[in-house]
Amino acid sequence: MKKISVITVNFNQPLVTEALLASIAKTNTYTNLEIIVVDNGSKTNEISRWKSSYPDVTYIRSEANLGFAGGNNLGVKAATGDYFFLVNNDTEFTEGLVQTLVDALDKNPEIGIISPKIKYFQFPDTLQYIGFTPMDYYTCRNKCLGQFEKDNGQYDHITAPTGFCHGAAMMLRKEAVEKAGPMTENFFLYYEEMDWNEHIKRAGYQAWVCTDALIYHKESVSVGQGSSLKEYFMNRNRILFIRRNAPLHKAIVFYAYFMLLVVPRNVLNYIKQKNYNFISMLFKAIWWNITQSKNSKKLGYPI
Repeated sequence: MKKISVITVNFNQPLVTEALLASIAKTNTYTNLEIIVVDNGSKTNEISRWKSSYPDVTYIRSEANLGFAGGNNLGVKAATGDYFFLVNNDTEFTEGLVQTLVDALDKNPEIGIISPKIKYFQFPDTLQYIGFTPMDYYTCRNKCLGQFEKDNGQYDHITAPTGFCHGAAMMLRKEAVEKAGPMTENFFLYYEEMDWNEHIKRAGYQAWVCTDALIYHKESVSVGQGSSLKEYFMNRNRILFIRRNAPLHKAIVFYAYFMLLVVPRNVLNYIKQKNYNFISMLFKAIWWNITQSKNSKKLGYPI
């Protein structure tokens, strides 16, 4: 039986993380499992309290907020499993989740990374993810398949390649991570898992989805809807993703598209919505990409 390392990152959300741990304890029947919680620079250190309720969990404390990639990389470094199951702390497990994903990886050695079906926790009959289309590098856009549809079983029993796995829940083969390397930490937040997907595929593996495995996701608990933090990193990292992954001729078309169409449209939307501070976030995101290398560790945003 393969050993599975479940890795999750907490940032100032102890109750959300506890709900995840409770859901694992309630639903999981996979016996060869280690659980790793990375506390990613939270204001208060809840580890001693968590240990009293969940003593078998491995806890790692970072005094600094290392972002989604950095926090998960800490967990991966400590993991001893054959497969790594990275899950957002704002997810909750269901019965058979781990075993179903393990079975898919065991049967298909070409899989380097796989995600389950994801449904919205607040709307448990509504799908969030059953796969992604490939990335259009001219616009840095792709489509999340199934999103907002009612789950009537129309996507059941699909285990197949997909454009990208979803960062909220992705199980990886240890060998794929060793070949592709860790997540790139200068993304900090957003697009880092898509960049990782690309590097795993370049290492000779495939990204798959398995819709017979299910996890629930409390969308945008960590950042919140419409925050300046989200606006900055979504724009900055959209450009950074293209810089790191797109062929030069496609990147040039993207830069023109972004500056001539996306920027004016976004500025108009910010004004209509009276989110005037988002305008400066957009231009800070652009300026970062002009002034920093694609491997720069400077975030450009005061965390």
